[in-house]
Amino acid sequence: MFRFFEGLVDPYTPYAQTDTPPRRLWPFLSVYIRPFRKVFAVTAVFSIVTAAFDVALIWYVGRLVDLLASGTPAAVWASHGTEVLLVAFAILVLRPLFSGTNTALLHNAILPNFGTLIRMRAHAHVLRQPVGWFEGDFAGRLANRIMQTPPSAGEAVFQTFDAVAFASVTIIGSLLILAEADARLTVPLLIWFGLYALLVNWTLRRAGPAAKASADARSAVTGRVVDAYTNIHSVKMFAHHDRELGYAKEAIETARQTFAREMRVITTMDVALTVLNGFLIVAVTGLALIFWYQGQATVGAVAATVALVLRLNNMTYWIMWATTNLVQSLGVVAEGMETIAQPVTLVDRPGAPPLRLTEGRIRVEGLSHHYGRTSGGIRDVSLDVAPGEKIGLVGRSGAGKSTLIKLMLRFYDPEAGRILIDGQDITAVTQNSLRAAVGMVQQDSSLLHRSVRDNILYGRPEASEAEMIAAAKRAEAHEFILDLEDPEGRRGYDAHVGERGVKLSGGQRQRIGLARVILKDAPILVLDEATSALDSEVEAAILSTLYGVMEGKTVIAIAHRLSTIAAMDRIVVLDQGRIVESGSHEALLATSGIYAGLWARQSGGFLGEDGIAEAEAG
Repeated sequence: MFRFFEGLVDPYTPYAQTDTPPRRLWPFLSVYIRPFRKVFAVTAVFSIVTAAFDVALIWYVGRLVDLLASGTPAAVWASHGTEVLLVAFAILVLRPLFSGTNTALLHNAILPNFGTLIRMRAHAHVLRQPVGWFEGDFAGRLANRIMQTPPSAGEAVFQTFDAVAFASVTIIGSLLILAEADARLTVPLLIWFGLYALLVNWTLRRAGPAAKASADARSAVTGRVVDAYTNIHSVKMFAHHDRELGYAKEAIETARQTFAREMRVITTMDVALTVLNGFLIVAVTGLALIFWYQGQATVGAVAATVALVLRLNNMTYWIMWATTNLVQSLGVVAEGMETIAQPVTLVDRPGAPPLRLTEGRIRVEGLSHHYGRTSGGIRDVSLDVAPGEKIGLVGRSGAGKSTLIKLMLRFYDPEAGRILIDGQDITAVTQNSLRAAVGMVQQDSSLLHRSVRDNILYGRPEASEAEMIAAAKRAEAHEFILDLEDPEGRRGYDAHVGERGVKLSGGQRQRIGLARVILKDAPILVLDEATSALDSEVEAAILSTLYGVMEGKTVIAIAHRLSTIAAMDRIVVLDQGRIVESGSHEALLATSGIYAGLWARQSGGFLGEDGIAEAEAG
């Protein structure tokens, strides 16, 4: 039975992805609701029928009291025994059937699948965002929004069916029951309902923004806490335990204050509702007793009326809380939309073809990019890299080296100029095909919190075990990998490396990153301080491997340690976002320019932060 209801909707059903999701709440939710429309319609019917059963039972209590007072027990049973048995059958069989089906639809068909569908699609959308988008926010806050939005959306749907539908049927049924007893009994109910609606409106107008503010504050707390945990080495190394506590406390206190404001709304609502319900009980019950005293209402009508208002008294607290939870849940969804509904700004052009790599020629034409600022980045850079040519990029931090690489990988679109690979503008081809053609070894090789095998195979998932091990051996990583063991007892290539590879040394991470790129075997190779985390002995072996890997590839290598790029075909010197020198190692030394000054000032070939300034001064 459970499998039947759980399989009514496939949360992974194919859908048309959009780069610009709706930014308003209901259009946003309607996209996710679409696969559930039929299930929602059936659930609405069963919710209404289930609520109608409960109202009908209250009505029948009054009728039963009147029947019992209408004659002797034998006469009553003879006249109405069949009716009582039918009602008993409805209570024992039909009511559980409708109620159980309604519960199964809500709890087994809707809630698990609705949250899963939202989480999966939201994650897919966020993954398509460009690198720069992630650099502008806390990873913890982004993840928190992805995690808390689906259950809140599910809670909103649940409350809509479980509370709103139930309340609507109960109010309408109550009016009918009271009208049947005496139409005048509906007057206090209508007055109460008007005041109750005003209270609900007052609560919703304040609870919604308050819930959104609380959700945003909680996400900020998560972001700061995760930021500290992610950088725990720095926290410990600089002994900033108290500083991090203070940094987190700011966000925690903000979350406390926003939650306190939200709870003020709830307390005010609760007190006002108690007063309103007191009016309802006294007014309706008092009128019913007056009419009974005057002989205008039966004992059964009074019993049904009292049972009804007591039912309404209990129900209104639940409905108010459910409605408040509904608005709070929608507030959390609205806060999550700040992440999930943001448009993807860096997209493939419609119908963009894959990159056709024939030679590996790279041409940079008048490239400028300042990240939306007036300074930084690169300015009017033009560069030709011939097929199979190996060039080194030199420059102090901030000179524009990394910006050039990020633009070449299309992590950003340039503000001016363009980059061509084999004559194709990289903004006109698919991003996946572009990045598939480039292998990159970074200064900080970021590893996934998975096994060593998974991390290396990330370069080429379809590679065989033998190919993976061969790549690890070429990267001088095989021997230390065999000695690895994680806390769960997994060894060697099955050992997990921790978040961002934290369980490994910098040199080990870099060698695994290098093995991943070797396995990828892309025709264009980018080296960003590829040996910076290695000791001299390992670096010598890795450099030998790297030069072997470079054969037949177009290579761009960034290095502060000039000895690692001295053998390149050409060296390009960047300063303040511009190319200021270009030539071979020997040619640049002969010019006695910036590069020659850097080379002369290095100890062991390391380029310091002030290297270019010192060279220019000299």
